[in-house]
This record gives sequence, structure tokens and C-alpha cells, in this order.
Amino acid sequence: MKKTALLCALLALTASTSYAKDWNEIRLASEGAFPPFNIIAADGSLQGFDIDIGNALCEEMKAKCTWVKQDWDGMIPALVSRKFDAILASMSITEERKAKVDFTQKYYASPLALIAKKGSPLQPDLQSLTGKKVGVQRGTVADNYATRYWDGKGPEIVRYAKQDEAYLDLRSGRMDAAFSDYLEAWGGFLTKPEGEGYDVAGERLFGKNAEEKGVIGEGIGIAVRKRDKELTEKLDRAIAAIRANGKYDAIQKKYFPMDIYGN
Repeated sequence: MKKTALLCALLALTASTSYAKDWNEIRLASEGAFPPFNIIAADGSLQGFDIDIGNALCEEMKAKCTWVKQDWDGMIPALVSRKFDAILASMSITEERKAKVDFTQKYYASPLALIAKKGSPLQPDLQSLTGKKVGVQRGTVADNYATRYWDGKGPEIVRYAKQDEAYLDLRSGRMDAAFSDYLEAWGGFLTKPEGEGYDVAGERLFGKNAEEKGVIGEGIGIAVRKRDKELTEKLDRAIAAIRANGKYDAIQKKYFPMDIYGN
């Protein structure tokens, strides 16, 4: 019995020792299809606001980081299956996602917005969108919101693998509106030549009540496996550090003329 107990204790100690990590090497995942936050450059590398933030965090943590390209639909399953260690891909912190993964504190915040032709009378509500086709990127917060409040109740929700596909169909007239993260729409469409003649239709959506805010989320954070508490804590400390030392502001000004962190 004593030998068995000793063996169990040694196995437990070995398991805990092997699980503990110093996180000197971290694999970060992003999509590359959500400009200006994450895009795939001509040389095949990931670039954008998310990538610059991730690199700044790794520098702050003195960690060697590598980037992994991952399609949006499979982001959380791939994280859980250990394909990489953290998701840095403009993922909103929602109650549904927190049931599967942990999140750092936010590193920016953005409302949702309906995008349509300038002067459009459309509003981001059920009555206005009844009978209209609205394009969303599959698996995003915009998709979750449209599914809960609009789908099957009047509007036709059309889902795309990538956000720019929704904008392409909007420009061709196959969609009446696109629905997405506001900052993504601003940086990835409205400020580009192809976005000329389009604008935000109606108000931006931050969530009018607790239920809507639960769907839209608490801001944009970095997703980490629940078991990797040390990594989440290290990333939180690094986010606070780059906010304090000016690195965050320098990266933000590279992409946006406004504050995107929020209160």
C-alpha cells in the first residue's frame, strides 16, 4: 500500500511538473481575412493590428512567438485541440465562448454596424430589414446577433466564410446590406476605394440591454485554453504594460484615427 501511494504521488508530481510551462515559446493564431485587424500579405505572412499587438505582447513577455493561419470557423476547436496556444484574431468576449475558453482582458472594443448604400433608409432592426438580404461572416458576433434577433423573422440572413465576400455581394447588388463589426467595416471596406458610396446605415449597436450585450460581448480579447491560466495571466500583464508604456497607442495610430480601446 505504501509503495502504491508513493508511486501515485510521484506520478502526480511528474504530471504537474510536465504541465507547468514557462511560456517562452507561444503559438498565436489569426485568420488573415479581417482587415485591418488581420490580413495575409503578398508574401503570405500575417499582418495587421492584431498581429502587431501580438508581436508587441510577445516582446513584452520576452517570448518567441510563431503565427498560425486558421480559418475562423475552426478557431476554438483548433485551440482546444492544441494546434496553437492562443487566438489573437479580433474575437469578441461573449458568454457562449467563455463556456469553452478563457479570455484575457480586452485589447479593444467595437460595436456592430449595418453597412448599406449611402442614404439608405435601412436600420439595424427587424422591421426595417424584413424582406431584405443581409450578409454576415459565419461564426462572428454579427452572425450570432443576426441569428438570434432577425433570422427566420423577416430578413434573409446570408452567411459567408469571409467578410469581404459579403461586401463583394453587397456591391454587386445581391445583398441589401452587410452586417459586421464596425471597426472592421471602417478599415476593411468603407475607407477603401471599393467602399465608396457606402456607409453605416442607422445606429451602431453596443447592446441596449443585458441580453444584447451578452451576445455582442465585453470587448475583444485573446482566447486561451482554460487549463493555461499562467498564459492568460502573462498576456494580461503584457496588455497592461503596452497600454502604459505607449506601445499600444503607437500601434493604434498606425491603423486608426480614433481611440478603439474605449472606456
